[in-house]
Formats: sequence, structure tokens, C-alpha cells
Amino acid sequence: MKVGSFLNILKAYGESGSYYGQWSAIGRTAVTTTMAGCSAALTTLFGKRLLSGHWNLTDICNGLLGGFAAITSGCSVVDPWAAIICGFVAAWVLMGCNKLAEKLKYDDPLEAAQLHGGCGSWGIIFTALFAKKAYVDEVYSGQPNRPYGLLMGGGGKLLAAHLVQIVVIVGFVSLTMGTLFFLLHKLKLLRISSEEEMAGMDVTSHGGLAYVYSEECNDPAMLKPGFVVSRTAPPSSAV
Repeated sequence: MKVGSFLNILKAYGESGSYYGQWSAIGRTAVTTTMAGCSAALTTLFGKRLLSGHWNLTDICNGLLGGFAAITSGCSVVDPWAAIICGFVAAWVLMGCNKLAEKLKYDDPLEAAQLHGGCGSWGIIFTALFAKKAYVDEVYSGQPNRPYGLLMGGGGKLLAAHLVQIVVIVGFVSLTMGTLFFLLHKLKLLRISSEEEMAGMDVTSHGGLAYVYSEECNDPAMLKPGFVVSRTAPPSSAV
């Protein structure tokens, strides 16, 4: 999980097509991407601490990626200070979507829909609010009449277009993936059995254990030096 998150960090700065000498936009993109990711990670770190009472590295990693997902839409046309706002809001969007998924009993252990769907949708709206005219003209040279952010004095044309874009994306994905998942559900291929879920797919499908969870395992050869994971019972609540 953590290794995958850091690989995604590097991927955010990877190849992104041709720039044709727009070095200022390239530098701004790198800065805003970094600011949004860091802002989201820190907000998730302290936000989850306030909500749950403990620190969680996985939440920080997902918060960071949520910031990256949100800033992708407007990374080249917004100021760094706006990117900080983008990441801050993206963190709360992610935490809110996770709470909603928990209420709806929506099974998504990777938080993919919440992260890319929720934070990505916020990023589309964010761009329609904070896109700066000078940056839009720079990136889209030769198109002087392109709309820009509502809060930057550009009116609501871009926001309206982006809201329509979100509706179209949600509709297309719901239609195509909903149909596919429905067919997989009917064919009993959508998810594994309850017994396999409880045992874990490391055992049922991959032929081994990723971690040693059992206290009954006394074989030192199965344990890495300094690494022991034992079963713990939750504290009993007072009556």
C-alpha cells in the first residue's frame, strides 16, 4: 500500500505529453501539484486524528493521492495558494466520501471511487472557480476568449461547462460499469464468498500468508527479525 502510494507520487511528475516551450507552465504545474498533495496529506493526517483519535499512515497516503487527483484538472492554470485550498478541500471530500461509503456499506477497500471520483469531481469544480485568465491564455495560446475561473472574474460559463462534464462522466461510468457489474453479480463473479473474505485471499487464492497473525505460531523461521504481529481483542465497553 505505502510503496504503491509513493510510486504514484513519482508518477504525478512523469511524462505528460508535449509542452512546446511552455517552461513557465511546467514549473507552475510542478509547484501546484506538490502544494495540493502536501496540503491534502497534512489535512488528512490531522483531520483523521481528530475524527478517529489515532494516526493512520494509510489515510495520509490516500489523502496525498486525493490532492493529486483534485489538482490534476487545473494544475497549470491556478496559483500555488489556490492549490493549497484545493488540497485542503480534497482531504475533507475524501474523508466525507469514505464516511458515506461506510454508511452505504459500499465495499471499496482501495477507496478508488471516493478518491478518484470524489476528489476528481472537486478538482473539476475547483478549476472552474480558480483558473486565472493570464495562465489560461498562456497555456491555450491563440484562444483569447477561453473562459476562466468564476472567482477570478471569469463568470460562470466555465463552471457550468464543468458541472455538465461531471454529470456526463458519472452517467457514462454508471451506464457502462453498472451494466458490467450487474452481469458479473448475476454470474456470481463480482466478489468472493464470505468464507474467503474472512480467511483472506492470501490463503484461499495465493497459497500463503502475507503476515503472521496467529499467536500460536512459534516457529522462528516464519517470523522476520523484530517483526511480530499478534491478535488483540478490543477493549470491553463499560456497562
